[in-house]
Amino acid sequence: MNICEHCGYHLKMSSSDRIELSIDPGTWNPMDEDMVSMDPIEFHSEEESESYKNRMDSYQRKTGLTEAVQTGTGQLNGIPVAIGIMDFQFMGGSMGSVVGEKITRLVEHAGNQLLPLILVCASGGARMQEGSLSLMQMAKISSALYEYQKNKRLFYVSILTSPTTGGVTASFGMLGDIIIAEPDAYIAFAGKRVIEQTLNTTIPEGSQVAEYLFQKGLFDSIVPRNPLKGVLSELFQLHAFFPL
Repeated sequence: MNICEHCGYHLKMSSSDRIELSIDPGTWNPMDEDMVSMDPIEFHSEEESESYKNRMDSYQRKTGLTEAVQTGTGQLNGIPVAIGIMDFQFMGGSMGSVVGEKITRLVEHAGNQLLPLILVCASGGARMQEGSLSLMQMAKISSALYEYQKNKRLFYVSILTSPTTGGVTASFGMLGDIIIAEPDAYIAFAGKRVIEQTLNTTIPEGSQVAEYLFQKGLFDSIVPRNPLKGVLSELFQLHAFFPL
């Protein structure tokens, strides 16, 4: 579970490990695995020696993933669910047009099949290399969730892991019917350094950590990894989603 056995600290976890942790063996059905980002704005930066396309290729080789999110359906303690899991190892879990499209399609599929939805967030925010197309994903996913939550009256659980920042916090990260955070998760819109440089002020230590934010009412619960699957299963049954 990537938890320190001495102090209980939650280390980063790959999306594949999280699927193994949450989804019953043999029930995982991935969606849109072959969808990959093009270079829509032909991004070029003086500071970066390699092109966006080459960077994507190297992350794909390094992680074995095609993009920064894995989406699909499966069973959680026998309950059919739709789940999307972001992977921070892939370009800092940044959200470009493919991440946005995969999550939107997952939400729409969950709505059509009347499945409960889980999105596990781990992201630096919108992907700079796709410019305003990345920012558009915030609105696109939010409107798909509006249809799913308000019109279809289905149930969405958002899980915030470390770090959840930027455009992900500012869109689907905070739209869960129930929002759960992992212990000690770093959750913010702008990072500490950016705020301090922009506003020329010092941010108190620990003010962007799950425990402090929980006391301010930012989410519903802090749940360690060990009991998470049981907690989700209980939440789904309370909302009338039962094992097959």
